[in-house]
Amino acid sequence: MARTTGRSTTHLTRRLVQLYVGLTLYGASSALLVRAELGLEPWGVLHQGLAELTGISIGVVSIIIGAVVLLLWIPLRQRPGLGTVSNVFVVGLAMDGTLAVVGDLDGLGFRVPVMVLGIVLNGVATGLYIAARFGPGPRDGLMTGLNRVTGRSIRLVRTAIEVAVVVTGFLLGGSLGAGTVLYALAIGPLAQFSLRIFALPEPAGPGVTVASGEPSTPAPPAGSGPVADPASGQAILPQ
Repeated sequence: MARTTGRSTTHLTRRLVQLYVGLTLYGASSALLVRAELGLEPWGVLHQGLAELTGISIGVVSIIIGAVVLLLWIPLRQRPGLGTVSNVFVVGLAMDGTLAVVGDLDGLGFRVPVMVLGIVLNGVATGLYIAARFGPGPRDGLMTGLNRVTGRSIRLVRTAIEVAVVVTGFLLGGSLGAGTVLYALAIGPLAQFSLRIFALPEPAGPGVTVASGEPSTPAPPAGSGPVADPASGQAILPQ
């Protein structure tokens, strides 16, 4: 019994470490894309546009938008987990912290490698925090909630949200560019590869089957219909 409890505690500790390392890396990778100045990920475009408009730091804007999106979960009857709430704060704080350390970059010889590094780290970070199974990010929950309520496909809902976010952010002064396109093409394969690497098995115990190494809630196929609500502590898709 003591050995089982010890294994469960170790497993929980590893999940928590993986969650917060993943969220911190996610914020840092987003900051690298800002410094590269070659285009941001869709939500980053909106965050940057609002930061330019308000004068608030982009990390704080990310926190505010995450909190607002989380409020939209209430009518959608989505259930947040520890990872959901942590996502709101940790990503924004890590982003501002990284921007304070990494200064402006001069020349494509520096900016292109930083852009590529930011995208790769973003994919790694996505796999880390999703595989920890502490709940989807606020923006993921908005997507799956709208999918369930409207009956529209995941592909359509996600595309509609991200197009609206990118257009709004661009009109507010957010940055679009090669980095935006490369991110859109690369983040899916990178996140899926990272999920396989960092997937955690369930702790062995009475009535518990050890997982095979695949993430507990795989992403639904593109174009699929409504999906069931995620169980508490599970994530669906990268942001």
